[in-house]
Amino acid sequence: MGKTQLGARVDADVAELARKRAADLGLTIGDYLARLVQDDASGLRARAVGAAAHFLTEHQDVFDEAEDAQAPRGARAA
Repeated sequence: MGKTQLGARVDADVAELARKRAADLGLTIGDYLARLVQDDASGLRARAVGAAAHFLTEHQDVFDEAEDAQAPRGARAA
């Protein structure tokens, strides 16, 4: 399948994040963006976010206890 060139304008900080993340994954920016779009279109990203939210809801008490143990009294972040 042939490739099509796209153009997009993003803030400089977003562009830098994309470059760094693509490099971290050993991908070109084009391949990285293609992966993001495919994950989003397939619902993978939504399922991952949903699973993370479910995990946090199920285990919130553990996080609260750990935070309470580390924070000075009355200085809870969330």
